[in-house]
Amino acid sequence: MIFDEFVIKSLVRPIVDFPKPGVVFRDITPLFRSPKAARMVVDGLVQRYVESDFSHVGALDARGFLLGAVVARELNKPLVLFRKQGKLPGAVVSESYTTEYGSAYLEVQADSLAPGDSVLLLDDLIATGGTMLAAASLIRRMGAHVAEAAAIIDLPELGGTRRLQDIGIATFTLTAFGLDER
Repeated sequence: MIFDEFVIKSLVRPIVDFPKPGVVFRDITPLFRSPKAARMVVDGLVQRYVESDFSHVGALDARGFLLGAVVARELNKPLVLFRKQGKLPGAVVSESYTTEYGSAYLEVQADSLAPGDSVLLLDDLIATGGTMLAAASLIRRMGAHVAEAAAIIDLPELGGTRRLQDIGIATFTLTAFGLDER
């Protein structure tokens, strides 16, 4: 199947003033209601990484789980879940972070990664980069490193991709939306 960025962009629904006034939320759920579009997204990511050298796929809570599980399966890689505070059982490693909506904590199970592991981070979008930066910090604290941070959507005006690249993390997105795109 040929990747069609127009199809992907047309199925991302803008929700104005959600979750708070002034925010345009990029809703990816219509993408997953279209089997063709969902296949395009997954295939686009799998094709990019099928010959890449990394050991794990890291999926970010919660929409990143939709991608991470399928991509990890397709690439035959272990899946590591990065969850919001209090959602994982057992011993966890925790990191505080700031998002475009406030602040929170991200956690990963303490035995998920080992020194030398390499992680492809996946989420639905890169906005301010707070969640990805927190996951990257957790990965580094565990002795592993980030191979790349990837998402369906980049919101470049919010600076997340730049922040990730500034600390040496390569990024990849399937599409981008400017602030003026409704």
